[in-house]
Amino acid sequence: MFTKVSAIVACFLCSCLLTPFIAAATQPPAYTKIEDGIIVQLNNGQPNAARLIKLQVVSENIFHVTATPLDQFAEQPSLVLDEKKRSPVKWDIKETAGEVILVTATTQAKIILSTGQVSFLDKAGNVLLQEAPGGGKTFTGTTLDGEQSYIVRQAFESSADEGLYGLGQHQAGVFNYKGTQVLLSQYNTEVAVPFMTSSKNYGILWHNNSITKSIDSRNYEQLNTLKLFSANGDEGWLTATYIDKKNPTHIFVSRPESYIDYPYIPSLKKFPDSINLANTLVTWEGKIESGFTGQHVFNFYLSGYTKIFMDGKLIASRWRQSWNPGTELIKINFEKGKKYDFKIEWDPSSSQSYISCTWLKPLTGKDKNEFAFESEAGTAVDYYFVTGANMDEVISGYRNLTGKATMLPKWAMGFWQSRERYKTQEEILSTVAEFRKRKIPLDNIVEDWSYWEPDKWGSQDFDKTRFPDAAGMIKTLHEKYHTQFMISVWPKFYEGIANYKMMNDSGWIYKRNVANHERDWIGKGYVSSFYDAYNPNARKAFWGTMNKTLYPAGVDAWWLDATEPDINSNGSPQQRKELSTPNYFGSSAKNYNAFALMNAKGVYEGQRATNPAKRVFILTRSSYAGIQKYAAATWSGDIGSRWEDFKNQIPAGLNFGLSGMPYWTTDIGGFATEQRYENAKGKDLEEWREQMTRWYQFGAFCPLFRVHGQYPYREIFNTAPEDHPAYKSMLYYDKLRYRLMPYIYSLAGQTYQNDYTIMRALQMDFANDTEVKNIGNEYMFGPAILVNPVTDFLARNRAVYLPAGTGWYNLYDGKFIAGGQTITADAPYEQIPLFVKEGSIIPYGPEMEYTAEKPADPITLYVYGGKDASFTLYEDENTNYNYENGQFATIQINYTEAAKTVTIENRKGSFKGMLNNRTFKIVLVTKDKPLPLDLQNVAPQKTVKYAGKKLVANLSK
Repeated sequence: MFTKVSAIVACFLCSCLLTPFIAAATQPPAYTKIEDGIIVQLNNGQPNAARLIKLQVVSENIFHVTATPLDQFAEQPSLVLDEKKRSPVKWDIKETAGEVILVTATTQAKIILSTGQVSFLDKAGNVLLQEAPGGGKTFTGTTLDGEQSYIVRQAFESSADEGLYGLGQHQAGVFNYKGTQVLLSQYNTEVAVPFMTSSKNYGILWHNNSITKSIDSRNYEQLNTLKLFSANGDEGWLTATYIDKKNPTHIFVSRPESYIDYPYIPSLKKFPDSINLANTLVTWEGKIESGFTGQHVFNFYLSGYTKIFMDGKLIASRWRQSWNPGTELIKINFEKGKKYDFKIEWDPSSSQSYISCTWLKPLTGKDKNEFAFESEAGTAVDYYFVTGANMDEVISGYRNLTGKATMLPKWAMGFWQSRERYKTQEEILSTVAEFRKRKIPLDNIVEDWSYWEPDKWGSQDFDKTRFPDAAGMIKTLHEKYHTQFMISVWPKFYEGIANYKMMNDSGWIYKRNVANHERDWIGKGYVSSFYDAYNPNARKAFWGTMNKTLYPAGVDAWWLDATEPDINSNGSPQQRKELSTPNYFGSSAKNYNAFALMNAKGVYEGQRATNPAKRVFILTRSSYAGIQKYAAATWSGDIGSRWEDFKNQIPAGLNFGLSGMPYWTTDIGGFATEQRYENAKGKDLEEWREQMTRWYQFGAFCPLFRVHGQYPYREIFNTAPEDHPAYKSMLYYDKLRYRLMPYIYSLAGQTYQNDYTIMRALQMDFANDTEVKNIGNEYMFGPAILVNPVTDFLARNRAVYLPAGTGWYNLYDGKFIAGGQTITADAPYEQIPLFVKEGSIIPYGPEMEYTAEKPADPITLYVYGGKDASFTLYEDENTNYNYENGQFATIQINYTEAAKTVTIENRKGSFKGMLNNRTFKIVLVTKDKPLPLDLQNVAPQKTVKYAGKKLVANLSK
């Protein structure tokens, strides 16, 4: 038994022994200062938690955060970041109780040493963005090709009124992604770009190339996690009925199904054995009940014809080509415990069609005010925070990180004609000849796939039986018709051809699809695979195959198709990764999303090395962060040709621009058409013509203006006769596009020089107007023109919101309307509603049939009064890279409302072939004197001769 003294001694000794351990446990984590920031070492002791956090200063308004559960950071080359040398940044470090703050002239980054939570603040200390409490970092161990990897997740706090945008191009019709999952996984029509922008004027570049769930990162659940009831009221399933399409009274099979999960080729085996989907109609019906109250999200992935009913109301009607399923996102409010009638009617239309339905419960609690990025492969949380005074500055920060957008050749801003496909040399020449005969403006004709011999995909050569003199054909296009020639090149090679053997012998071919003996859909079907675009030597070899035959023949531009990569369509994401593993960097999971970037890099660098004097131009079906530095534009893939597909293109294109990507286009008319349109007559033909017209009106105000698709042929003269309103309208907007070329090419100049964005969500220019945060069906085309596409059949008007803080002029009649209101705008068949912002200058050039036909002279300046205005006219040599060396010219044009004067400032810069003397015609449109857009009949108030020196035109006299 202890005595009192021995007890005291024991307590003393115990205290002495424990003191250092208590001190170690309570001591704040250490940090180390490095050249551009700090490294914090955390001591939380939790498995798979962040051990090291690195916080770096990149510029005054860009910070880099990396965090790893390992004992050191794994150094990996970046595929995305620009390799330029960066100037040193002046920054300071401050310490407060348990915190370290990195301070630049404009921004602050604060880290709590005990948890690693990072916050970003403005100069005054106001929070711009902060990670979730505790740091929001999660690492879940996984193994990839025998190597340790992690599922990495980073959560952030988000205010209730925040709008979240960007993240590439997606087809669910959503503009503001707040509270919505955006899956960053490359797929035909879905483009993953891991850059998000916020209405709070910041952006996040998520520096991870693997498949990523963003914003709402929860996993979708199968339907069977809801309460399901059959058509007869039995609990536990829906009633699935498989009906004979030819005899609807004949039921093949009726069975219980508790989930609808047929999204990929292997899942087709889950259908009843006796069923041929091509001859079958399917219904799922019954009731559903949720244990939650609030907004439920249903994610449908489908092809064929699908109708979805809730409580007897049709809530969605979709069609997608059977071989290319698409996503339909439906948000529905449920009451806990209430049963809802639920029915799906599905016409698969093909023996290989796909459908699935999953769901997410309502966001509650902290989840409502968080967003996250969760990637399936990585050893670190890795992201860049970018801020600015506005979204343009945020996007400029993105391009600072990933590379400037190059100048595209001027002809790319003109009209392109494409078809799936021109089968012979004669078809191409006769099509262009018809354009020139009818004086329809045109700059580019596009040759889609299968110009090669049927069994020689990847030969990068023409089938001589159909294209006997490709070089002569291209020479005729250039010299006789003044038309450029773009051609489709896939990263795909048929087994057995010379290019396949060369790539395969070097170890540059993905082997799995060949080992699987998978045949494609051409003729009897051929075994093929794609090359490893991550390998620098393979990229050089790929360009070499193009440079052997195609480039010497005179090809002007490259259409890089199927760059997801789409090695074998309709496989699951896991199968797609297996088909492209291993690549140069190991497991394809780590860099799955970056194939298109690497493919474009090889072509860009190859052509620039081969011919430094000619601008590269690439159109690619998939895209990724940084691809803008490789002269690449993106189109929205093989979308369907329905009104709802058309409608979805507008938010898709706007979010692509808000991802920092300036050049985007869509297949005017959609790519794949329903059978009723292929040989349309009567009502179907008239609906097709109206849809083409409306889509064309929209396309004229996209960064790039192109028509493409399957049957029916998409040429203006094949769409409707000359006396039809469809023909007249399309011709009008084609000609207007060319009259606007001084405006459009100047915006392209701003895109290179000042990181501008041509196709602009209203949030970019009217951020103080809270009404615009969720508007994704209208947009600004440059600084002046408000574009309002008409996306409903037979609509002859549409609701248009005119942003507050400025007035608006109707482009067509010049009448003034106050901003800050929603109007019903006239939209006759022939017209898209267009409005011009008060205080704008729009330069119009002469009428042209192709962009290089004549100089931009005279220029008519339409000035819209009420406020001061300015515009910078940009010009260069149009097709070479001399602009990179300062060989370009700008002319600043200013309008002063008080004095009613237009000042054309001294020209800055020069270039070979520059127009030294020119004429400006000035038309002033005011509230009191509205003037229509009529470049033939409206007399200018002033006509001035300009020789490069400042002049002032007084319009008050």
